[in-house]
Amino acid sequence: MKLSTGIIFCFLILGVSSQRWATFVKEAGQGAKDMWRAYSDMREANYKNSDKYFHARGNSDAARRGPGGAWAAKVISDARESIPRITDLFKHGDSGHGLEDSKADQFANEWGRSGKDPNYFRPAGLPDKY
Repeated sequence: MKLSTGIIFCFLILGVSSQRWATFVKEAGQGAKDMWRAYSDMREANYKNSDKYFHARGNSDAARRGPGGAWAAKVISDARESIPRITDLFKHGDSGHGLEDSKADQFANEWGRSGKDPNYFRPAGLPDKY
């Protein structure tokens, strides 16, 4: 039942044709890996003011996979930006704490998904490894 619901969801909501369904799922998986790699690199680099660069890079890498990768990047980015807003409400009340940073993160996410160069957000001095 769950599998059939998922397939119907993909057909109706996502507009994925039956011929492209397997490709879409593959791209989505690869896009999710791209997002994880960017997150892991950001944690490893631990470099000041590099957050937006890694947001843009992860979204860019995922979106280049195709429609499935772009979809995965959007879903992951939206979820990632929604969770802090909820937890911030409990920590800080309705103070708007972190809202500007969340909007800036979403701007970087959309920048990367649109195919623009993520290096626009790259901070000076970030090692070439990233």
